Amino acid sequence: MRSGPLTAAPGLRGGGQPRSRHGRWIVAALAVTQTTGYGVLYYAFSVFLVPMARDLHASSTQIAAALTLSILIAAICALPAGRWLDAHGGRGLMTAGSLLGAAAVLAWSQVTSLWQLYAVFAAIGVACSMVLYEAAFAVIIAWYGGDTRGRANGILALTIVAGFASSIFIPLTGLLVEVYGWRHALLVLGLAYGLVAVPLHALFIRRRPAASRTPEAAGERADLVKAAVRRRPFWLLVLAFTASGGAVATIAVLLVTYLIHLGHPPVLAATLAGLLGVLSVTGRLLTTGLQTRLPAALIAAVIFALQGVAALLLPVFGSMVAGAIGCVLLFGLGFGIASITLPHLLVDRYGTAAYATLSGRIAVFSVADKALAPLGAVALAQAVGYTWVMGAVAAACTAAALALVAYHRV
Repeated sequence: MRSGPLTAAPGLRGGGQPRSRHGRWIVAALAVTQTTGYGVLYYAFSVFLVPMARDLHASSTQIAAALTLSILIAAICALPAGRWLDAHGGRGLMTAGSLLGAAAVLAWSQVTSLWQLYAVFAAIGVACSMVLYEAAFAVIIAWYGGDTRGRANGILALTIVAGFASSIFIPLTGLLVEVYGWRHALLVLGLAYGLVAVPLHALFIRRRPAASRTPEAAGERADLVKAAVRRRPFWLLVLAFTASGGAVATIAVLLVTYLIHLGHPPVLAATLAGLLGVLSVTGRLLTTGLQTRLPAALIAAVIFALQGVAALLLPVFGSMVAGAIGCVLLFGLGFGIASITLPHLLVDRYGTAAYATLSGRIAVFSVADKALAPLGAVALAQAVGYTWVMGAVAAACTAAALALVAYHRV
Protein backbone atom coordinates (compact mmCIF):
# COMPACT_ATOMS: atom_id res chain seq x y z
CA MET A 1 0.00 0.00 0.00
CA ARG A 2 1.42 3.35 -1.02
CA SER A 3 2.00 5.99 1.60
CA GLY A 4 0.29 9.35 1.57
CA PRO A 5 1.54 11.99 -0.84
CA LEU A 6 4.17 14.51 0.04
CA THR A 7 2.60 17.93 0.22
CA ALA A 8 3.84 21.44 -0.17
CA ALA A 9 2.56 24.54 1.55
CA PRO A 10 -1.02 25.49 0.62
CA GLY A 11 0.11 28.33 -1.60
CA LEU A 12 2.40 26.07 -3.59
CA ARG A 13 0.59 22.81 -4.11
CA GLY A 14 -1.75 24.09 -6.79
CA GLY A 15 1.20 25.46 -8.75
CA GLY A 16 -0.83 27.60 -11.09
CA GLN A 17 -4.18 29.05 -12.03
CA PRO A 18 -7.43 27.15 -12.57
CA ARG A 19 -8.36 25.74 -15.90
CA SER A 20 -9.68 28.38 -18.27
CA ARG A 21 -10.11 29.17 -21.91
CA HIS A 22 -6.57 30.51 -21.92
CA GLY A 23 -5.39 27.04 -20.92
CA ARG A 24 -6.59 25.71 -24.26
CA TRP A 25 -4.69 28.46 -26.05
CA ILE A 26 -1.56 27.51 -24.10
CA VAL A 27 -1.94 23.86 -25.12
CA ALA A 28 -2.56 24.81 -28.74
CA ALA A 29 0.48 27.09 -28.85
CA LEU A 30 2.69 24.46 -27.23
CA ALA A 31 1.40 21.78 -29.61
CA VAL A 32 2.66 23.88 -32.52
CA THR A 33 6.00 24.74 -30.91
CA GLN A 34 6.64 21.15 -29.77
CA THR A 35 5.89 19.75 -33.22
CA THR A 36 8.15 22.31 -34.84
CA GLY A 37 10.82 22.01 -32.16
CA TYR A 38 11.12 18.24 -32.31
CA GLY A 39 10.96 18.35 -36.10
CA VAL A 40 13.73 20.93 -36.52
CA LEU A 41 15.95 20.31 -33.48
CA TYR A 42 15.83 16.50 -33.50
CA TYR A 43 14.15 14.57 -36.31
CA ALA A 44 15.54 16.59 -39.24
CA PHE A 45 19.07 15.49 -38.31
CA SER A 46 18.68 12.08 -39.94
CA VAL A 47 18.10 13.70 -43.33
CA PHE A 48 21.27 15.81 -43.06
CA LEU A 49 23.52 12.93 -42.00
CA VAL A 50 24.72 11.79 -45.44
CA PRO A 51 25.17 15.21 -47.14
CA MET A 52 26.96 16.60 -44.07
CA ALA A 53 29.31 13.63 -43.93
CA ARG A 54 30.16 14.15 -47.59
CA ASP A 55 30.72 17.91 -47.38
CA LEU A 56 32.60 17.85 -44.07
CA HIS A 57 34.74 14.86 -45.16
CA ALA A 58 33.74 12.95 -42.03
CA SER A 59 32.33 9.52 -41.29
CA SER A 60 28.68 8.97 -40.48
CA THR A 61 29.70 7.96 -36.96
CA GLN A 62 31.52 11.26 -36.42
CA ILE A 63 28.50 13.20 -37.66
CA ALA A 64 26.04 11.13 -35.59
CA ALA A 65 28.11 11.84 -32.47
CA ALA A 66 26.87 15.44 -32.68
CA LEU A 67 23.30 14.36 -31.98
CA THR A 68 24.44 12.15 -29.11
CA LEU A 69 26.29 15.15 -27.65
CA SER A 70 23.16 17.27 -27.97
CA ILE A 71 21.05 14.74 -26.07
CA LEU A 72 23.64 14.41 -23.29
CA ILE A 73 23.84 18.20 -22.91
CA ALA A 74 20.04 18.33 -22.71
CA ALA A 75 20.17 15.74 -19.91
CA ILE A 76 22.75 17.76 -17.96
CA CYS A 77 20.71 20.94 -18.33
CA ALA A 78 17.40 19.32 -17.36
CA LEU A 79 17.84 19.96 -13.63
CA PRO A 80 18.61 23.71 -13.73
CA ALA A 81 15.87 24.15 -16.35
CA GLY A 82 13.40 22.41 -14.04
CA ARG A 83 14.33 24.62 -11.10
CA TRP A 84 13.83 27.74 -13.21
CA LEU A 85 10.43 26.54 -14.43
CA ASP A 86 9.20 25.90 -10.89
CA ALA A 87 10.36 29.31 -9.73
CA HIS A 88 9.61 31.54 -12.72
CA GLY A 89 7.41 29.67 -15.19
CA GLY A 90 8.01 28.97 -18.84
CA ARG A 91 7.66 32.29 -20.66
CA GLY A 92 11.20 33.61 -20.30
CA LEU A 93 12.93 30.23 -20.46
CA MET A 94 11.06 28.90 -23.49
CA THR A 95 11.28 32.19 -25.38
CA ALA A 96 15.04 32.36 -24.79
CA GLY A 97 15.37 28.67 -25.68
CA SER A 98 13.52 29.24 -28.95
CA LEU A 99 15.87 32.08 -29.84
CA LEU A 100 18.89 29.93 -28.98
CA GLY A 101 17.56 26.97 -30.95
CA ALA A 102 16.83 29.05 -34.04
CA ALA A 103 20.24 30.73 -33.88
CA ALA A 104 21.97 27.36 -33.44
CA VAL A 105 20.21 25.90 -36.49
CA LEU A 106 21.24 28.94 -38.55
CA ALA A 107 24.82 28.49 -37.32
CA TRP A 108 24.58 24.78 -38.18
CA SER A 109 24.05 25.74 -41.82
CA GLN A 110 27.48 27.43 -41.84
CA VAL A 111 29.67 24.78 -40.20
CA THR A 112 32.81 23.72 -42.05
CA SER A 113 34.46 21.40 -39.51
CA LEU A 114 33.55 18.80 -36.91
CA TRP A 115 34.41 20.98 -33.92
CA GLN A 116 32.04 23.65 -35.20
CA LEU A 117 29.31 21.03 -35.66
CA TYR A 118 29.81 19.76 -32.11
CA ALA A 119 29.71 23.32 -30.71
CA VAL A 120 26.45 23.99 -32.54
CA PHE A 121 24.90 20.80 -31.22
CA ALA A 122 25.98 21.59 -27.69
CA ALA A 123 23.95 24.79 -28.06
CA ILE A 124 21.03 22.82 -29.53
CA GLY A 125 21.17 20.51 -26.51
CA VAL A 126 20.85 23.49 -24.15
CA ALA A 127 17.95 24.81 -26.23
CA CYS A 128 16.19 21.41 -26.15
CA SER A 129 16.28 21.37 -22.35
CA MET A 130 14.56 24.77 -22.39
CA VAL A 131 11.82 24.22 -24.97
CA LEU A 132 10.84 20.56 -25.45
CA TYR A 133 8.52 18.18 -23.59
CA GLU A 134 9.80 18.58 -20.02
CA ALA A 135 9.34 22.36 -20.18
CA ALA A 136 6.01 22.17 -21.99
CA PHE A 137 4.58 19.67 -19.50
CA ALA A 138 5.70 21.88 -16.61
CA VAL A 139 3.83 24.84 -18.13
CA ILE A 140 0.62 22.83 -18.59
CA ILE A 141 0.79 21.32 -15.11
CA ALA A 142 1.43 24.72 -13.50
CA TRP A 143 -1.50 26.28 -15.33
CA TYR A 144 -4.10 23.60 -14.58
CA GLY A 145 -2.90 22.94 -11.03
CA GLY A 146 -5.33 20.62 -9.29
CA ASP A 147 -7.58 20.22 -12.34
CA THR A 148 -6.66 16.60 -13.03
CA ARG A 149 -8.86 16.21 -16.07
CA GLY A 150 -7.74 19.45 -17.68
CA ARG A 151 -4.10 18.59 -17.03
CA ALA A 152 -4.41 15.09 -18.48
CA ASN A 153 -6.33 16.26 -21.55
CA GLY A 154 -3.84 19.07 -22.15
CA ILE A 155 -0.83 16.74 -22.05
CA LEU A 156 -2.61 14.17 -24.21
CA ALA A 157 -3.56 16.75 -26.84
CA LEU A 158 -0.02 18.12 -26.88
CA THR A 159 1.63 14.71 -27.29
CA ILE A 160 -0.82 13.56 -29.95
CA VAL A 161 -0.07 16.57 -32.15
CA ALA A 162 3.68 16.54 -31.49
CA GLY A 163 3.72 12.79 -32.12
CA PHE A 164 3.48 13.59 -35.82
CA ALA A 165 6.64 15.73 -35.82
CA SER A 166 8.73 13.06 -37.51
CA SER A 167 6.01 12.29 -40.07
CA ILE A 168 5.88 15.97 -41.02
CA PHE A 169 9.48 17.12 -40.79
CA ILE A 170 11.47 14.19 -42.10
CA PRO A 171 9.83 14.26 -45.56
CA LEU A 172 9.67 18.07 -45.52
CA THR A 173 13.37 18.29 -44.74
CA GLY A 174 14.12 15.74 -47.46
CA LEU A 175 12.26 17.89 -49.98
CA LEU A 176 14.10 21.04 -48.86
CA VAL A 177 17.47 19.30 -49.14
CA GLU A 178 16.63 18.00 -52.60
CA VAL A 179 15.53 21.41 -53.85
CA TYR A 180 17.91 23.78 -52.04
CA GLY A 181 20.78 21.69 -50.65
CA TRP A 182 21.37 20.95 -46.97
CA ARG A 183 22.78 24.34 -45.98
CA HIS A 184 19.93 26.36 -47.44
CA ALA A 185 17.44 23.83 -46.06
CA LEU A 186 18.79 24.55 -42.58
CA LEU A 187 18.42 28.27 -43.13
CA VAL A 188 14.76 27.76 -44.02
CA LEU A 189 14.17 25.50 -41.01
CA GLY A 190 15.99 27.76 -38.58
CA LEU A 191 14.09 30.85 -39.67
CA ALA A 192 10.78 29.00 -39.65
CA TYR A 193 11.36 27.66 -36.14
CA GLY A 194 12.29 31.09 -34.80
CA LEU A 195 9.33 32.80 -36.43
CA VAL A 196 6.91 30.19 -35.05
CA ALA A 197 8.24 29.37 -31.58
CA VAL A 198 9.52 32.70 -30.28
CA PRO A 199 6.25 34.68 -30.55
CA LEU A 200 4.07 31.77 -29.44
CA HIS A 201 6.15 31.21 -26.30
CA ALA A 202 6.36 34.92 -25.56
CA LEU A 203 2.66 35.68 -26.09
CA PHE A 204 0.78 32.65 -24.74
CA ILE A 205 2.81 31.38 -21.79
CA ARG A 206 2.39 33.11 -18.45
CA ARG A 207 4.93 33.67 -15.69
CA ARG A 208 4.49 31.98 -12.34
CA PRO A 209 2.56 34.00 -9.72
CA ALA A 210 4.66 36.36 -7.60
CA ALA A 211 4.13 34.10 -4.56
CA SER A 212 6.08 31.33 -6.30
CA ARG A 213 9.13 33.54 -6.79
CA THR A 214 9.74 34.46 -3.14
CA PRO A 215 12.65 33.04 -1.08
CA GLU A 216 10.11 31.34 1.17
CA ALA A 217 8.52 29.53 -1.77
CA ALA A 218 11.94 28.49 -3.03
CA GLY A 219 12.77 27.08 0.39
CA GLU A 220 9.55 25.09 0.51
CA ARG A 221 10.18 23.67 -2.95
CA ALA A 222 13.70 22.68 -1.90
CA ASP A 223 12.33 20.92 1.19
CA LEU A 224 9.78 19.07 -0.92
CA VAL A 225 12.45 17.91 -3.37
CA LYS A 226 14.80 16.81 -0.58
CA ALA A 227 12.04 14.79 1.04
CA ALA A 228 11.13 13.16 -2.27
CA VAL A 229 14.64 12.10 -3.31
CA ARG A 230 15.31 10.55 0.11
CA ARG A 231 12.50 8.07 -0.34
CA ARG A 232 12.23 4.88 -2.33
CA PRO A 233 9.29 5.80 -4.65
CA PHE A 234 11.23 8.53 -6.43
CA TRP A 235 14.11 6.20 -7.28
CA LEU A 236 11.69 3.55 -8.48
CA LEU A 237 10.42 6.14 -10.97
CA VAL A 238 14.00 6.90 -12.00
CA LEU A 239 14.65 3.19 -12.59
CA ALA A 240 11.40 2.62 -14.47
CA PHE A 241 11.62 5.51 -16.88
CA THR A 242 15.37 5.28 -17.42
CA ALA A 243 15.13 1.58 -18.31
CA SER A 244 12.09 2.14 -20.52
CA GLY A 245 13.66 5.15 -22.25
CA GLY A 246 16.81 3.22 -23.11
CA ALA A 247 14.79 0.28 -24.47
CA VAL A 248 12.60 2.52 -26.64
CA ALA A 249 15.59 4.48 -27.96
CA THR A 250 17.39 1.24 -28.86
CA ILE A 251 14.43 -0.08 -30.84
CA ALA A 252 13.95 3.28 -32.55
CA VAL A 253 17.56 3.32 -33.74
CA LEU A 254 18.08 -0.36 -34.60
CA LEU A 255 14.69 -1.64 -35.74
CA VAL A 256 15.16 -0.96 -39.46
CA THR A 257 18.64 -2.45 -39.47
CA TYR A 258 17.51 -5.51 -37.53
CA LEU A 259 14.49 -6.14 -39.77
CA ILE A 260 16.76 -5.99 -42.82
CA HIS A 261 19.14 -8.39 -41.01
CA LEU A 262 16.17 -10.75 -40.59
CA GLY A 263 15.70 -10.76 -44.36
CA HIS A 264 13.04 -8.13 -44.99
CA PRO A 265 13.36 -5.63 -47.87
CA PRO A 266 14.50 -2.15 -46.80
CA VAL A 267 11.21 -0.55 -47.86
CA LEU A 268 9.18 -2.95 -45.72
CA ALA A 269 11.57 -2.50 -42.80
CA ALA A 270 11.26 1.28 -42.97
CA THR A 271 7.47 1.06 -43.30
CA LEU A 272 7.18 -1.13 -40.22
CA ALA A 273 9.45 1.19 -38.25
CA GLY A 274 7.27 4.10 -39.32
CA LEU A 275 4.33 2.46 -37.58
CA LEU A 276 5.96 3.22 -34.23
CA GLY A 277 5.03 6.90 -34.44
CA VAL A 278 1.40 6.15 -35.27
CA LEU A 279 1.20 3.50 -32.56
CA SER A 280 2.60 5.92 -29.98
CA VAL A 281 -0.54 8.02 -30.45
CA THR A 282 -2.71 4.92 -30.06
CA GLY A 283 -0.89 3.95 -26.87
CA ARG A 284 -1.32 7.42 -25.38
CA LEU A 285 -5.05 7.43 -26.08
CA LEU A 286 -5.44 3.95 -24.60
CA THR A 287 -3.41 4.80 -21.51
CA THR A 288 -5.27 8.06 -20.83
CA GLY A 289 -8.62 6.30 -21.16
CA LEU A 290 -7.64 3.49 -18.80
CA GLN A 291 -6.26 5.91 -16.18
CA THR A 292 -9.81 6.88 -15.24
CA ARG A 293 -10.43 3.28 -14.10
CA LEU A 294 -7.05 1.77 -13.17
CA PRO A 295 -3.84 2.95 -11.45
CA ALA A 296 -1.53 4.64 -13.95
CA ALA A 297 1.55 2.85 -12.63
CA LEU A 298 0.01 -0.58 -13.19
CA ILE A 299 -1.23 0.33 -16.68
CA ALA A 300 2.28 1.39 -17.68
CA ALA A 301 3.79 -1.68 -16.00
CA VAL A 302 1.61 -4.02 -18.08
CA ILE A 303 2.44 -2.19 -21.31
CA PHE A 304 6.19 -2.18 -20.52
CA ALA A 305 5.99 -5.93 -19.85
CA LEU A 306 4.25 -6.46 -23.20
CA GLN A 307 7.06 -4.54 -24.86
CA GLY A 308 9.52 -6.96 -23.26
CA VAL A 309 7.54 -9.89 -24.67
CA ALA A 310 7.61 -8.28 -28.13
CA ALA A 311 11.39 -7.86 -27.94
CA LEU A 312 11.83 -11.53 -26.98
CA LEU A 313 9.52 -12.74 -29.76
CA LEU A 314 11.09 -10.64 -32.52
CA PRO A 315 14.17 -12.90 -33.00
CA VAL A 316 11.88 -15.95 -33.05
CA PHE A 317 9.09 -14.80 -35.35
CA GLY A 318 10.51 -11.63 -36.90
CA SER A 319 11.75 -13.29 -40.09
CA MET A 320 8.11 -13.77 -41.13
CA VAL A 321 6.20 -10.70 -42.27
CA ALA A 322 3.24 -11.44 -40.00
CA GLY A 323 5.54 -12.09 -37.05
CA ALA A 324 7.46 -8.84 -37.63
CA ILE A 325 4.23 -6.86 -37.90
CA GLY A 326 2.86 -8.41 -34.71
CA CYS A 327 6.02 -7.69 -32.71
CA VAL A 328 6.22 -4.10 -33.95
CA LEU A 329 2.55 -3.52 -33.14
CA LEU A 330 2.97 -4.92 -29.64
CA PHE A 331 6.10 -2.91 -28.89
CA GLY A 332 4.74 0.23 -30.51
CA LEU A 333 1.76 0.48 -28.16
CA GLY A 334 4.15 1.52 -25.40
CA PHE A 335 6.28 3.77 -27.56
CA GLY A 336 4.88 7.05 -26.24
CA ILE A 337 3.26 6.26 -22.91
CA ALA A 338 6.19 7.30 -20.72
CA SER A 339 5.71 10.94 -21.72
CA ILE A 340 2.15 11.04 -20.35
CA THR A 341 2.51 8.56 -17.47
CA LEU A 342 5.46 10.16 -15.66
CA PRO A 343 3.79 13.60 -15.24
CA HIS A 344 0.67 11.90 -13.89
CA LEU A 345 2.63 9.86 -11.34
CA LEU A 346 4.77 12.80 -10.19
CA VAL A 347 1.83 15.14 -9.68
CA ASP A 348 -0.27 12.45 -8.02
CA ARG A 349 2.36 11.80 -5.35
CA TYR A 350 4.24 15.11 -5.00
CA GLY A 351 1.86 17.82 -6.20
CA THR A 352 2.63 20.51 -8.76
CA ALA A 353 4.83 22.95 -6.84
CA ALA A 354 8.15 21.20 -7.55
CA TYR A 355 7.06 19.16 -10.56
CA ALA A 356 9.63 20.56 -12.99
CA THR A 357 12.53 20.12 -10.58
CA LEU A 358 11.63 16.49 -9.87
CA SER A 359 11.00 15.82 -13.55
CA GLY A 360 14.38 17.37 -14.35
CA ARG A 361 16.12 15.08 -11.87
CA ILE A 362 14.59 12.04 -13.56
CA ALA A 363 15.44 13.42 -17.01
CA VAL A 364 19.13 13.60 -16.08
CA PHE A 365 19.10 9.80 -16.00
CA SER A 366 16.45 8.93 -18.57
CA VAL A 367 17.55 11.33 -21.31
CA ALA A 368 21.20 10.35 -20.88
CA ASP A 369 20.20 6.68 -21.23
CA LYS A 370 18.29 7.48 -24.41
CA ALA A 371 21.53 8.86 -25.83
CA LEU A 372 23.87 6.12 -24.63
CA ALA A 373 21.76 2.96 -24.83
CA PRO A 374 21.68 2.78 -28.67
CA LEU A 375 25.48 3.14 -28.78
CA GLY A 376 25.84 0.25 -26.35
CA ALA A 377 23.30 -1.77 -28.33
CA VAL A 378 25.24 -1.28 -31.56
CA ALA A 379 28.44 -2.42 -29.85
CA LEU A 380 26.62 -5.45 -28.38
CA ALA A 381 25.15 -6.36 -31.78
CA GLN A 382 28.58 -6.23 -33.40
CA ALA A 383 30.09 -8.36 -30.63
CA VAL A 384 27.49 -11.09 -30.07
CA GLY A 385 24.56 -10.44 -32.42
CA TYR A 386 21.14 -8.81 -32.44
CA THR A 387 19.46 -11.58 -30.46
CA TRP A 388 21.38 -10.48 -27.38
CA VAL A 389 20.34 -6.89 -28.03
CA MET A 390 16.68 -7.91 -28.06
CA GLY A 391 17.30 -9.82 -24.84
CA ALA A 392 18.77 -6.70 -23.26
CA VAL A 393 15.77 -4.65 -24.43
CA ALA A 394 13.42 -7.23 -22.92
CA ALA A 395 15.35 -7.14 -19.64
CA ALA A 396 15.12 -3.34 -19.52
CA CYS A 397 11.37 -3.42 -20.19
CA THR A 398 10.90 -6.03 -17.47
CA ALA A 399 12.92 -3.95 -15.01
CA ALA A 400 10.76 -0.93 -15.83
CA ALA A 401 7.56 -2.93 -15.29
CA LEU A 402 8.71 -4.38 -11.97
CA ALA A 403 9.83 -0.95 -10.74
CA LEU A 404 6.37 0.50 -11.43
CA VAL A 405 4.65 -2.41 -9.68
CA ALA A 406 6.89 -1.78 -6.65
CA TYR A 407 6.14 1.97 -6.92
CA HIS A 408 2.42 1.29 -6.83
CA ARG A 409 2.79 -0.81 -3.68
CA VAL A 410 4.73 1.75 -1.58
